[in-house]
Amino acid sequence: MAKEEPTSTLKDLQELQKKLSLLLESFQNNSKVVAFMKSPVGQYLDRHPFLALTLLVFIAVSAVPVGFFLLLVVFTSLAALVGVILLEGLVISVGGLSLLCVLCGLGFVSVALSGTIMVSYMVVSSLISFWFSPRLLIQQNPSTDCQLAMKAADFEGLYQE
Repeated sequence: MAKEEPTSTLKDLQELQKKLSLLLESFQNNSKVVAFMKSPVGQYLDRHPFLALTLLVFIAVSAVPVGFFLLLVVFTSLAALVGVILLEGLVISVGGLSLLCVLCGLGFVSVALSGTIMVSYMVVSSLISFWFSPRLLIQQNPSTDCQLAMKAADFEGLYQE
């Protein structure tokens, strides 16, 4: 019994191989496949089998999302045909209200941003004009600087005692 299994398995594999070779031969002899393989794209894919396999896998994998999208399009079209006025009115109303809310929010943000920029400009320009004012430089007296330095030295002497 154990000897019969390998021979039957071998016969099954040979039969499967014959069926697959017949199927492959029928594909290769199909007139549309022959016309495609004679085209420049078919010849290019024949020279680049990895690219052909990648393209085949991409097409197979993308079939499900494309199918769901087409199903969504069909259902949306049916819904639009059934209640076009109600659906359009609802969508336009919701879209208009959403646009109004977004524009009001952007208005408030732009007012706040403009205020912040104006206040920052005024503060920075006031500080710059105060720090680098020509009248402050003219009014400074070198003798007051010396007197301040002497007072600071006197305080240091008192602190050390």
